[in-house]
Amino acid sequence: MTNTMPTHSNRYIITGGPGSGKSSLLSALVDKSYQGFEEISRVIIREQHEIGGDMVPWLNLAAFAELCYERMSTQLDLCDSACTCFYDRGLPDIIAYVRRGGLEVPTKYFEKAKSYNKTVFIAPAWQEIFVNDSERPESFEDAVEINRFLKSTYQELGFNVVELPRVSIEERVAFIEDILE
Repeated sequence: MTNTMPTHSNRYIITGGPGSGKSSLLSALVDKSYQGFEEISRVIIREQHEIGGDMVPWLNLAAFAELCYERMSTQLDLCDSACTCFYDRGLPDIIAYVRRGGLEVPTKYFEKAKSYNKTVFIAPAWQEIFVNDSERPESFEDAVEINRFLKSTYQELGFNVVELPRVSIEERVAFIEDILE
């Protein structure tokens, strides 16, 4: 992949393995008046659990990824161009998960992944805050491996991956704001 990404200066992704504090960080950023978009994959998993569906990553990764792609694409259109927007995961996450699952990644995923700022914030696996639940059944070891896939995918796609420090949510917000300045 070549590094020909257009600039989308107001769209930032917060990524990382499961249980690394992304959603809590996003919530704190929204509290500070940034525009934030929740993790689509968790929404889909909740919906699938409610209806007894199989479009979850551990049962039907291809269908799950396609649904994520559609909804993440819609999220991009909701970002107010006058605001700084943060996304709890982005389309490159789907690319990483599909690759990790051994499936071929549709070309359109790569094209749409260019719709974010080149700086992406990655929350490292952090044993002390890691919790799994019905929407996040992965073990801590899985979270570490997923984080590795995510980081390498983002780097391969030409993103500048900035690792978040293992500090309080407030300190993570300040860290991000310092980088945005």
